[in-house]
Amino acid sequence: MAYGHYRRYTYLNRKMRLVFLGPPGIGKGTQAKIICHRFTIPHLSTGDMLRSAISAESDLGKKARTFMDRGNLVPDDVVLGMVEERLQKPDAHGGYLFDGFPRTLPQADGLNELLNRINQNLDIVLALEGDDDILIKRLSSRRTCESCGTITNLIFSPPREEGKCDECSGKLIQRNDDKPDVISERLKVYQRQTEPLITYYAEKDQLIRVNGVGTIKEVTARISKNLPDGES
Repeated sequence: MAYGHYRRYTYLNRKMRLVFLGPPGIGKGTQAKIICHRFTIPHLSTGDMLRSAISAESDLGKKARTFMDRGNLVPDDVVLGMVEERLQKPDAHGGYLFDGFPRTLPQADGLNELLNRINQNLDIVLALEGDDDILIKRLSSRRTCESCGTITNLIFSPPREEGKCDECSGKLIQRNDDKPDVISERLKVYQRQTEPLITYYAEKDQLIRVNGVGTIKEVTARISKNLPDGES
């Protein structure tokens, strides 16, 4: 096997355990999917885990539903229980990427204890960063189709016909949570709850900061350069 092909093979098959952090609108989900495809590892989000557990009516899913039905946040111990179950599935044995989890210091401590218990550790915690003004502009440019729910961004993917959905010609509206004042509050919540994780993981020497502003290709290249055997 030629060296170049061998290097690419080891890169794609290396076990990688990653966490992506970043404020709303920075593009974590988009970049996470790209990196997961490259490493052939699952893209893990607590939202997906909750929906899956509730749909399967597992014990943890039923417990989570009792909180959600009352409009309460699902406690960390339930979330971490779902994370532990998810990591036991075969597709996670070769690595995984947490997108937007942990969100708080107690969750980070809980995840650290869980990983120690199952003899694993995170390789890299990658923090995508960007100015609030840019993020507010990005998010407040989103429009949602009243009919089919398709999301359109007036900056990155403007509709062919102003005010109408490309998919079904339904009316495009701005949801309340996409309005600048609401977005600003979401960013404040992020800074209050999640930014302390930057210090937490920096002290563990696991943190890498990456500028998340630019085209998808530009940001992917920056991320790739900071991963083992990274390629642009």
